[in-house]
Amino acid sequence: MSDLPDPLPGSVAAISSAPSGIAPNGIIVLVGLMGAGKTTIGRRLAARLGLDFVDADHEIERAAGCTISEIFARHGEPAFRDGERRVIHRLLQGGPKILATGGGAFMDPQTRALVRSRARSVWLRCPLPVLIRRVSGRAGRPLLEAGNLETTLAALQAQRHPLYAEADIIVDCGDDSIEHGTQRIIDALDSYAHPVTVPVTLDHHRYDVVIGAGLIERAGAWLAPILPQKRAVVITDETVAALHLPRFMASLEETGIDARAFVVPVGEGSKSLSRYARLVDDILAHGMERKTTVIGLGGGVVGDLSGFVASSLLRGVPFVQIPTTLLSQVDSSVGGKTGLNASSGKNLVGAFYQPRIVLADGDALATLPRRQRVAGYAEIVKAGLIADPELFSWCEANGARVLDGDPAALTEAVRRACAFKARVVMEDERETAARDGRALLNLGHSFAHALEAHFNYDGRLLHGEAVSIGLGLAASLSVALGHARQELGDRIDRHLRMLGMPAGLDWFDAPLSARELIGYMARDKKMQDGRLSFVLLRDIGAAFTSNDVDMDRVTEVLRRAGCEA
Repeated sequence: MSDLPDPLPGSVAAISSAPSGIAPNGIIVLVGLMGAGKTTIGRRLAARLGLDFVDADHEIERAAGCTISEIFARHGEPAFRDGERRVIHRLLQGGPKILATGGGAFMDPQTRALVRSRARSVWLRCPLPVLIRRVSGRAGRPLLEAGNLETTLAALQAQRHPLYAEADIIVDCGDDSIEHGTQRIIDALDSYAHPVTVPVTLDHHRYDVVIGAGLIERAGAWLAPILPQKRAVVITDETVAALHLPRFMASLEETGIDARAFVVPVGEGSKSLSRYARLVDDILAHGMERKTTVIGLGGGVVGDLSGFVASSLLRGVPFVQIPTTLLSQVDSSVGGKTGLNASSGKNLVGAFYQPRIVLADGDALATLPRRQRVAGYAEIVKAGLIADPELFSWCEANGARVLDGDPAALTEAVRRACAFKARVVMEDERETAARDGRALLNLGHSFAHALEAHFNYDGRLLHGEAVSIGLGLAASLSVALGHARQELGDRIDRHLRMLGMPAGLDWFDAPLSARELIGYMARDKKMQDGRLSFVLLRDIGAAFTSNDVDMDRVTEVLRRAGCEA
């Protein structure tokens, strides 16, 4: 009996010393094989947390008026599973509790989905020898009544562990005492932070951008329920492969997803048509089906490349984005733009192709150098300048924390930027709005792409660094054309420079040529009727598009910024 106060029904706030990772409704569901300790540990956990303990098997027997063995004997396993599903559904509608489920309950896809939406699930993972010792000689186990015990349990492990691995939390419970096992669960709940989800709802497709810590090493748990088949190819680059690929592949294997990785060189060169052709040949040689998923694990280059591979292979296969840089998490992974570079310019070959899900792992950002955070931060600032003054004000107050790598600030920055971009994409998925739709996301990009082209996309200037400079130039052009006050340009320039961001053409060691940059702009895919469309500003959060910009004024802005003629 617990010495803690009884919780109020339906109120997680009533739980004394509740771990931070407990579900909002206070329901914790324990899953695992028979003998894992779901009942014994569950009772102690309930006492520690001041919750009711419910054993699903006992509730089933009470509802049926007979034992589980009798249900199996009279009606068979399918009838039992149907009743089990209905009982668990009823139990999950109630108030806070610890719910211990039977070993086969989590195998039912409807039950897994219900648990996922209504509770926090914990898998008690236990070694086979311990399970054998605990269940040996026990009666009332229909699945163990025939055959060799060890063989039967090993077969159940092989069948069920990949689905148990979809639980929110995994806790290893071997020969620990009940108290020790209970404390392991409490510690795991206390350290668990449920990811934030930003939905993207389009006319013919919907997906979530999931933002949180530890998503790469638990990716299988997120992907297994939504992939049309448990086969995938993973596209990544050499740097990301060294940092994250082993953990990621292990997470897929844990949930029974058969995956093969393809590693490309780092940099824009991997977005070439020749690299794409080699990669597609390699993937097809490995074996590809229409339901095999392409997973992009990496930054913007990997995301653009893998997305185009998914859109074109077999006329389109499922696609998943797992961005590992700040820039890709807040920009390229959301919205479905894919692309390759041609000799004439950047992203001139591509398609709109939406992912099944985006997993933005905050832990991946901890491996980034400050320069990569700077590159991503420019896109967050851009979002605020376009249509979210509150976001820009948030950046002014928190930008230093983001660039210093503060986990909470990074998570909030990604959430805000993704929510902004999701709104834009939902209103104009394919950039077809006559004015001021998704095209607004190109603020600063006409200048940025020209600067990148000058450096031949060779890594000396990162895309986000170019965008940072482009934002200042776009503001200067807006002022020069009379659309904005000088104070606007000063405020943007001051914010970027205070953080040590690239903020002008004085960032470069040598002057650039205005004529050369204008030439690169003329090849941009934003050309319309022979005129280049610019995104301009009237104020913070008030961007608009214009294809009526005199290029002489653009040249003037570039020269004032330090360009040679």
